[in-house]
Amino acid sequence: MRILVIGNGSREHALGWRLSKSDHRPSLFFAPGNFGTALVGKNVAIGVSEVEALKAFALEEKIDLTLVGPEVPLVAGVVDAFREAGLVIIGPDRAGAQLEGSKAFSKEFMVKYRIPTAGYGVFTDVEAAKAALPGYALPVVIKADGLAAGKGVIIAQSYEEAEKTLSEMMLEGRFGESGHTVVLEEFLKGFEASIICLVDGETILPLETAQDYKKIFDADLGPNTGGMGSYSPSAFVDAALMADIEARVLQPTLKGLQAEGFDFRGIIFIGLMIDESCPTGLADGIKVLEYNVRFGDPETQSLMARLDSDFVDVLLALHERKLSTLQLAWTPKAAVSVVLASMGYPDDFETGVELNFPGTQTEFMPEVTAFFGGAVLKDGKAVTSGGRVVTVTAVGDTLDSARKKAYQGVEMIRFGNKYCRKDIAKF
Repeated sequence: MRILVIGNGSREHALGWRLSKSDHRPSLFFAPGNFGTALVGKNVAIGVSEVEALKAFALEEKIDLTLVGPEVPLVAGVVDAFREAGLVIIGPDRAGAQLEGSKAFSKEFMVKYRIPTAGYGVFTDVEAAKAALPGYALPVVIKADGLAAGKGVIIAQSYEEAEKTLSEMMLEGRFGESGHTVVLEEFLKGFEASIICLVDGETILPLETAQDYKKIFDADLGPNTGGMGSYSPSAFVDAALMADIEARVLQPTLKGLQAEGFDFRGIIFIGLMIDESCPTGLADGIKVLEYNVRFGDPETQSLMARLDSDFVDVLLALHERKLSTLQLAWTPKAAVSVVLASMGYPDDFETGVELNFPGTQTEFMPEVTAFFGGAVLKDGKAVTSGGRVVTVTAVGDTLDSARKKAYQGVEMIRFGNKYCRKDIAKF
């Protein structure tokens, strides 16, 4: 079997790593891939947004299955192009990908299908947005409508900060075209939870729970990032809460996807805010923050470390609309993932810094795996090429033991401007 994974991050390395464990013994290709993906397959010099080139490669190389990692090619319609060519690909069509590609679209979808979410407004005129600010209690959430690599959400603590943010987004191009339309949203209190589900159009199947950390600094301070760490299973989502989420969010979401007529055979990632202090009961305290239409990063790293099912069989069942027959197997062990970033991320940071780590394999310690992201091979050496360089993932009998192993692994990987949070899986 020949499998193509589109993407070049730690998530794609983790997905490829898990695929490499399959009994199908697949030949793996990554477009464009990175230093780590080359350890488990072959990298192909095609960018994630080069839809026609990706399709041509898949046809020429007789690719049996393609898995899309990042959101950009999904929003660009890579699934539509592949399916029209008779190729098997995992992901939503372009219409379904709007759930991540447009914050305004996703909010309208939630309201239409009675999926609980925060109050909001959509604005294309900066003065109208500023005029609406007094109608929102502080802090106020400001979201760029389009894709912004996980960084397009600003929580303004004052109206002055909110006005400045609106000008930066809508007039000064802080997030490019993605910020020309903005969503103002009420701030929600509680704890966040990440629910990643497989969807085949007929069934929505949640994976094990995971928790991620978006802020750059310890104690959840500083600006949002693409994610600085994760752990699984979540310490906050128990069976009773999961049943509420299933009834109030997952099933209405599936019905909405069906009603809209999307060819959604892929992954949906639902970011939730859970307010346990909601006076009308826990269920009423569940709100959807956002939809993503692909695996999360770095939640995927923790989930792939715990998945015991053959991942190829899982993806084939999804494509064939047979999720209702699937029983996923998971290790009872906990997983913790710590992201090593370049100092200065998510803003300015240096690249081209040499990486030093033990051995040449991904699994460099017992139950500890390095999933590379912003790292490439240059002149025979591994060097940094991005903000989030590598995710160190460990499994252990307890969350605490997994955490200790992960940070032991962190100490064994070195590069000159290395930075990580020290509190992943502590709260």
